[in-house]
Amino acid sequence: MEEEGLVYFEDLEVGAKAAFGMYAVTREEVIDFASKYDPQPFHLSDEAAAQTHFGRLSASGWHTCAMVMRMLVDNITERKQAGLGSPGLDELRWLRPVYPGDVLRVETEIVGKRKSQSRPEMGSFQSLVTVFNQDDVAVCTMKSIGLIRVRGI
Repeated sequence: MEEEGLVYFEDLEVGAKAAFGMYAVTREEVIDFASKYDPQPFHLSDEAAAQTHFGRLSASGWHTCAMVMRMLVDNITERKQAGLGSPGLDELRWLRPVYPGDVLRVETEIVGKRKSQSRPEMGSFQSLVTVFNQDDVAVCTMKSIGLIRVRGI
């Protein structure tokens, strides 16, 4: 069922770029996430982190992905995309550490799309996702695969 104002498969263009998001990384959130999901010393302790190549407390790469996911979902919700979830990511890379005090943002480029052969009501699209900090340094890249409804089916 088509809803007015939604972005559908047909509306997506290969080569289209978008820039969005702003996520302020806090010390408390870095430690909280690491305590629950990635309790390595350099994510939990200034002293332990100082002894590593990070030099100071850094966010887990998985925490970085969670922050990116929040910005992606906020963007999809704001753009009113007829999204159907995702089967996953390819080529996830953590390029630079993310530290408390960093402010992250996202840039995307649609690099491919195709209609489903087995499910005519949906298509998929691939986006190159690059995450930057406040200094415009890329800290993370990934290829995202999104599922989206086809218009009128």
